[in-house]
This record gives sequence, C-alpha cells and structure tokens, in this order.
Amino acid sequence: MILKSKDIIGLYDMEADEISYILDSAATMKQLLLQNAKKMPHLQGKSIVSLFYENSTRTRLSFELAAKYLGATFSNLGVSTSSVNKGETLLDTGKTIEAMGTDIIVIRHPLAGAPKFLGDNFSGHVINAGDGMHEHPTQALLDMFTMKEKFGRIKGLSVAIIGDISHSRVARSNLWGLTKLGAKVTLCGMDTMMPPGIGQTDAIVTNDIKEAIRDTDVIMALRIQKERLESEFFPSIREYHKFFGINEDVLKICGKDVLIMHPGPVNRGVELSSAVIDADFSAINTQVTNGVAIRMALLYILTRRKNDDA
Repeated sequence: MILKSKDIIGLYDMEADEISYILDSAATMKQLLLQNAKKMPHLQGKSIVSLFYENSTRTRLSFELAAKYLGATFSNLGVSTSSVNKGETLLDTGKTIEAMGTDIIVIRHPLAGAPKFLGDNFSGHVINAGDGMHEHPTQALLDMFTMKEKFGRIKGLSVAIIGDISHSRVARSNLWGLTKLGAKVTLCGMDTMMPPGIGQTDAIVTNDIKEAIRDTDVIMALRIQKERLESEFFPSIREYHKFFGINEDVLKICGKDVLIMHPGPVNRGVELSSAVIDADFSAINTQVTNGVAIRMALLYILTRRKNDDA
C-alpha cells in the first residue's frame, strides 16, 4: 500500500486504511526492535534531517534512533545556531536542505501550517513532528499503536482525554485518528480549556471527570503547560489536580481495569499521581518504545513510496 500523500502532515486528512497500515507496519518494526536488531539496511543511502524550532526530547530522539536503526544518516539542524537565527525563511531553509540531497525532513514548528508549507515546497518527504496548536500525528499514531497492542483493537474502545484540549495538538490528532478507527472519544477539561466548535466533532465533551472516565478503557492525561499558569485558563496547579488530576481514588470510578497514557513529560502530582505513573497499568514508558517503532514504520513507508514511484 502507498499513502496518498507524500508527506505526514496530520491525521485529519488521512484515511482509516492508511492509519491501519501504519499501525501494522509498526508492529513489524517493534518485533525487530525486540530482537535487538539495531542496525538494519532498510534505509541505507537515505538522508534524514530534523528541523526543530521548538524544544523536544522524546520526539526528536526517537526519530533519530529510528533513522539510525534502519541504516539512514540523520542530521539535526540546530535552529538556534543555524542561518534561521540570521533571519533565513523556512522556504529558503527547506531549499538549502533539499540541495544537499535530503530525502526526509522532520519538522516541529510553533506555527500551525508550517509543515504543510514546507512539504509544498520540498520535493522529498516532510513529517510533522508538531505544529502550533494544529496536529502531532506521530504521537497519536504511537498512542493508537499502544492501545491496539494492549486491547487487540481500536474499534469500540472508550478513550477519555483529560486536560488542556484547546492548546493540545496531541488531543486533536488522537481525536481524528481514534474516531476514524471506530473508538469513542471523550474530551474532558475546564470550559476555558475547550476550543471553539469542539462540540461539532464526533467527541463527547464534558467538564465532569467522573462522567468522562466511568467505564472507559483508556485515560490519556495531557501535560499542563506551566507557562499558562499565569493566564486566565485556571487559577492554580492545586485546583487543577483537585478537579482533573488522576490518582488511585479517581480510578475507582472507572469500574474496571484501565490503561493510563500520557504524551510526556509528566508533571508528577499534577496530571497524574506518582502511584498512577508507576503502576503496572501505566503505559507511559511503553509509549516511548512504541514511538520508535512508529517512526521507523513511517520512515520506511515514505522511502519505499519514493522507490515505487521511480
């Protein structure tokens, strides 16, 4: 199967069978990882560049490891020390990287739409590693892969996403991807943390955490961005944790075993208690491993597409 787009920009425009194909490919890649196969020839001769205008640990490193495990060369363009700092435009940066024979650019950018703009002006492939408050497709794909690994399916699962929905590109990508594969998604947070028009989506929207997590299969807590604490979104960390924090007492409401997820990094004692983070039913570390598998799958699929088109 070949993806309809040469780029991975978001899940809003991706079809359900494409998402399923990526998840199946990631399962194969994870088997290779579990076999300790850390040097494979799949991407030998390919060049991948990361272009991160925002800080990242998990996403950037997992792309780098994925590329190197598959035999590609990986270069990290440090934006703070590049010509971007001298005023070079994204268009010119992309053209420069293209002229160096790069096959894939992985970009994280504070402005929504930047990866799409780059992809339209770059002959190779572009993967969105997070753009503004738009999407973070690879995070959602690894989240769905983690759920499918646990439950054997996505269809019919009940997933509660808790936190600052308005500013979360992770929540958006998960909403689009999960509903396309037949999951029921509930979004829960303060009214000030809900984006306009969210009620017009396929999600159930509530500010009552008891309603959100009752009988759910998966709870995904979102990171509270501390830079917003001085804004109008909520008064304090203590108040947020009181009404939306997940601890062992709150989990009793679920009525069954539940999978705990978080895109990381976690603010201990805010979104999740330490007991919940470290519990056997927490998949946070598994998500990190699965992030490498998903990104290996995407790099392989995109470079194979180019070979098939040749």
